[in-house]
Amino acid sequence: MTISAEEVKGLREKTGLGMMDCKQALIDAGGDQEKAIDILRKKGLQVAAKKAGRTAAEGAIHSYIHHNNKVGVLVEVNCETDFVARSGAFQEFLKDLCLQVCAARPLAVRREDMDPKIVASETEIAREQASGKPPHVVEKIVVGKLDKWFAQYVLLEQPFIKDDKRTVRDVLTDLVARVGEKIVIRRFVRFEVGE
Repeated sequence: MTISAEEVKGLREKTGLGMMDCKQALIDAGGDQEKAIDILRKKGLQVAAKKAGRTAAEGAIHSYIHHNNKVGVLVEVNCETDFVARSGAFQEFLKDLCLQVCAARPLAVRREDMDPKIVASETEIAREQASGKPPHVVEKIVVGKLDKWFAQYVLLEQPFIKDDKRTVRDVLTDLVARVGEKIVIRRFVRFEVGE
């Protein structure tokens, strides 16, 4: 199958990945752009899994002050090299992450970082809402409600503000695949006047 340069360029603009990766994905997908994007995402997950054991000791801290001067955000994101920390893709991710924290008000980066008291309280609320149902159904309801709650308050699980069909974790995984290094969202803090 022949893939045109325009098709490769179009996929490259959508994904930000290299020309050869985009061309191969289009060949593997039989020219279908959406299938090619899925192929690239799966490849990105594999790349991210390979990088998971590596050390991310470089990185950057980025700040954002909202235009009304009433909300401020600091985020720390780590990577493996200073070269990647200064790259345009990494810097853009930092800016987007600050906007995400400002707008979506997450409470923690990961589920395991969440305050256990808050999780216990949410679990109890979900259990009370499911009371009266058979025990095996109650557990499924509690798990479902907690998953929805985590998706609202855990940064990596939140819908990405620039594309709500993807989570912050999906965007991070794509960035790892693009730059070829382990990248970790270390921490964030959000300040709001009066809180």
